[in-house]
Amino acid sequence: MNASFPFHRLVRQLVAFSGVGLAAAVAHYGLLILLVEGGGVHPVPATLAGYVAGGLISYALNRKHTYQSDRPHREATWRFAMVAFVGFLLTWFLMHALTVWLEGPYLLAQVITTGVVMLWSFIAHKTWTFA
Repeated sequence: MNASFPFHRLVRQLVAFSGVGLAAAVAHYGLLILLVEGGGVHPVPATLAGYVAGGLISYALNRKHTYQSDRPHREATWRFAMVAFVGFLLTWFLMHALTVWLEGPYLLAQVITTGVVMLWSFIAHKTWTFA
């Protein structure tokens, strides 16, 4: 077996994870902007609604395309939910800190939050949810 195989697999997973993340982000950011700009909803609850929408897309696509997991849904689903719950709390905390405490613009706050939560999610899903 090629010694670089694990590295190539990691790169493939990162690329797939990024593609899935893009699809989830379109749903997340789309709902966030729609709720804030169109509905007058505060950015924190709006981003949490977007996070849930993106999370549903993320589970289905990551299971199949990123990690190619054969872990049964009954196991992977609750693990995914635990990782997603931590991501939900991180999203709430960071968005609250950046938009309420620091009074920053909500879209910049969301970009920063997305980066942090994406790193957390990739590591947790790779090592635990779909391992």
